[in-house]
Amino acid sequence: MSVRKGAPALLGAGTLCAALLLTGCGSPAAPPAPAPTSAPAGDARPHPGPPARPSAPAPVTRLPGIGPVTHSAVPDGTSQALVVTGASADSPRSTATLYSRDPATGWEAQAGPWPTHNALRGWTADHTAGDLRTPIGVFRLGDAGGRLPDPGALLPYDRDEQFAISGTGFAGEPLEGSFDHVIAIDYNRVPGRSPLDKERPLGAEKGGGVWIHVDHGGPTQACVTLEREDLRELLRALDPAREPVVVMGPATELAR
Repeated sequence: MSVRKGAPALLGAGTLCAALLLTGCGSPAAPPAPAPTSAPAGDARPHPGPPARPSAPAPVTRLPGIGPVTHSAVPDGTSQALVVTGASADSPRSTATLYSRDPATGWEAQAGPWPTHNALRGWTADHTAGDLRTPIGVFRLGDAGGRLPDPGALLPYDRDEQFAISGTGFAGEPLEGSFDHVIAIDYNRVPGRSPLDKERPLGAEKGGGVWIHVDHGGPTQACVTLEREDLRELLRALDPAREPVVVMGPATELAR
């Protein structure tokens, strides 16, 4: 049975002193003492003030490694982004870093970088079912689930035995346990539903069921994978109130 958890100084100047030289007493035969003089009231030259404090650096307004075209697709309300950067257009290997945006300092790394796998043939900007490529773009992350209990996710988490998987991957590695925890990538799916939901708004030919799931040691059909503990850390970090997204693709495409 599926059990789904709901989301939800002023520096003061120094004191000036005037020194008065007093005339000493003596007999009339003694030579007259020099006339009293006053010491200078103070050095009239201006004193330098304290060194100016360096101005605060400007906020980082763009995700590191992401160019203006790609970044324009990140929603204004988003303050959390997982950036998955492919080694090349045809590579199944990539790196993922979670960034968060602070109003004062801008985007900065929150977790990672983590090694990842993506699809066997790399990446595509026009994904179709069975092409063995991972879609390029910016996609929301709003729903999670898995065969194992919720590890403390802030996203809605659907625990279900249907996340079980068996068989072997492209490198002959066992796939069992790969769906113990998953995060649905909002590519060709209805947001707000379990990752298991099969409805495909763009049509079945455009593929679907693209997830972030547990790494099994080899390339995927279209998904992105993370080591088990890295994925659990990500699940605990993603906050729906921050409208998280994944920004993914080969480095050359993301830099556009």
